[in-house]
Amino acid sequence: MDRSPARLNLEHLKKQAKELIRLYRRQAPEALARFRHTLPVAAGRSDTEIAALNLRLHDAQSCVARDLGFASWRDLRRYVEAQSPPGKSKADRALRWLQVVYAGDIDGTVNRANPRVAARMLAKYPDLAADDPYLACAIGDEDAVRRAAASDPGWVNRPGGPLKLPPLVAVTHSSLLQVPEFRTRLHRCARLLLRVGADPNQYISSRWPPGSLGEPDDSNPLSALYGAAGRNHDLELTKLLLEAGADPNDNESLYHSLEASVTTGVLLEHGARIAGTNAMYKVLDSENIAALELLLRHGGDPNEPAGNAPLTECGSPLMWAIRRRLSRRCIATLLDAGADPSITTPNGLTAYRFALQFGLTDVADLLRQRTGAEALPDDERFVAACASGNEAEARRIQAERPDLPGALSAQQLRLLPELAAAGDDAGVRLMVRLGWPITARGGDWDASALNHAVFRGDAGLTRFLLEHGAQWTEQHGFGDNASGSLSWASCNEPIDGGDWAGCAQALLHHGMPRAIPDHDDPEWILIAGRKKMFSDDVREVLLGEIA
Repeated sequence: MDRSPARLNLEHLKKQAKELIRLYRRQAPEALARFRHTLPVAAGRSDTEIAALNLRLHDAQSCVARDLGFASWRDLRRYVEAQSPPGKSKADRALRWLQVVYAGDIDGTVNRANPRVAARMLAKYPDLAADDPYLACAIGDEDAVRRAAASDPGWVNRPGGPLKLPPLVAVTHSSLLQVPEFRTRLHRCARLLLRVGADPNQYISSRWPPGSLGEPDDSNPLSALYGAAGRNHDLELTKLLLEAGADPNDNESLYHSLEASVTTGVLLEHGARIAGTNAMYKVLDSENIAALELLLRHGGDPNEPAGNAPLTECGSPLMWAIRRRLSRRCIATLLDAGADPSITTPNGLTAYRFALQFGLTDVADLLRQRTGAEALPDDERFVAACASGNEAEARRIQAERPDLPGALSAQQLRLLPELAAAGDDAGVRLMVRLGWPITARGGDWDASALNHAVFRGDAGLTRFLLEHGAQWTEQHGFGDNASGSLSWASCNEPIDGGDWAGCAQALLHHGMPRAIPDHDDPEWILIAGRKKMFSDDVREVLLGEIA
């Protein structure tokens, strides 16, 4: 195999991976040895043990990528796709590189930044940022920035370059801040820019669709501070900007800082307002008690009313935490800070009854200690038993009320997809066995349980739902069906360890038509006449290419 980085070709690399997995399926010694040498999960294992791993195409792709020095197939693919075709100009190469350095809200694409690939491209083409001070900002070339500022003092606050960025925004949004060898250089550039007069509140309008590089979305400004605090989660750079006068109340920084919680504290110390930012809800998207306590210490309101959907379906941070199925300790933290335990959802459910609806019996016990016991009607006891996995109790209630689950409200029926979205397989399986309408839609993107299972890459639950009557044509709130959920999730991998190839096999086995190539655009395939893109291992399954 030719492993020269200068000759990388995506189609050739795909063929290499397919050949490797074909050899593996035949238990060829050279394939087993290569996996042992390259793939961490196969290291130190015997041929028999490696053969029993049931490795797939994505594992072969990982081997190919690792052999070439890339951390993943995704990195390798992004690197190859960012290369300019032969004959293209240096300007074209620079723009393609910038689209790897910056995220889509800056560069006008729908892609994430990839600092590892950006650094590798720069190593291959060290002159990428030469002769353009705006590109110099992206890599932290302090000398180039100093020369530009000295020759034209107004430059430090003037947008420019291929992405039309002000210099400080170009520095703070550069994903190369996440690469140790660039971080200090970029910090020095930011200090220099501020010292010579750059406005610490520089911003651009978002280019994320429906905005674009040519027509940005002026309703969504993105500040330099947001790049440091909410994108790159760089504490030192965030402090630098705040001390220079950056406004922490930019509608983005505090909210997105909670995705890592590294910069949240310093934002609050410099006056970031919590009310009206949805920060009290963002922090409850996952179990992050330290960050929750931090917000509460700085005046976060545990009873802040919800301002927009889907938060308004719950109405308060306490109810949102219950819907997110957070721990008893997290709920206790909210209650101890003053969250009203007697508050109700817009549909009239108390927090105690809402917790039982989500199967959180320990949380319900805590709430009962604060508000006293409540008698539940049969339908709510049935829902609570199902959600907590208490099959004996659920069947006992159903024997007394054979109209259940048919008599449940639409809001109660939404619990099936809600639990599927949360990964509660046991609750979902019990509900389905007891006759829950399998096509009920719910969750953050109004999808059926099947769509949520496919999105999570849960092949076992996908098969179970299909075996019990789910259909691949079930729609979700983005106007597509389970094939669309599979497309997005297989390409973006929202859940670690998801088995989207297994989901694809289950969908095909239960009636989804096999894909056909799109000869006009080979990167896409057609399912029931609609163009879709999938990860390579899922594409292989859908096209029936597994040998």
